Amino acid sequence: MAEPTLYLFDGFNLLHAGGFGSPEELRDLLASWVAAQGARGVLVFDGQGSNERHGPLEVRWAKDADALLERLAAEHRNREQVAIVSSDAAVRGTAGIEVRKMASQTFLAELARPSQPASARGDLRDRLDSETLARLERLRRGTS
Repeated sequence: MAEPTLYLFDGFNLLHAGGFGSPEELRDLLASWVAAQGARGVLVFDGQGSNERHGPLEVRWAKDADALLERLAAEHRNREQVAIVSSDAAVRGTAGIEVRKMASQTFLAELARPSQPASARGDLRDRLDSETLARLERLRRGTS
């Protein structure tokens, strides 16, 4: 199966699985990661908030995040390679056979944080040089 060009992220599911301190912390990490993959992403949260774009990552708030994730998977799965990241079996089960499915914990394990002192953040930013970080930040902000 080809690498995904669109990642759909179950926001609060991934936030809690990874122990992130805030939706913004998760958003920033995913915006950089998606940009580094040369893909696009949609991070969907339940509830009300501001829909926004951070480079190739779109952040959406919905009354029912699961329903929006399922709809986005259905809309895009025939046109591009889609991956859905959620530990919710119902969401993964209804995304369609064409969609790559990953549990939140599996996805986070692929971001493998090397063991570091407790004071270090231990995320992808710690493994990139400053030039790459600056380029990713420009992509995330859409200011290429």
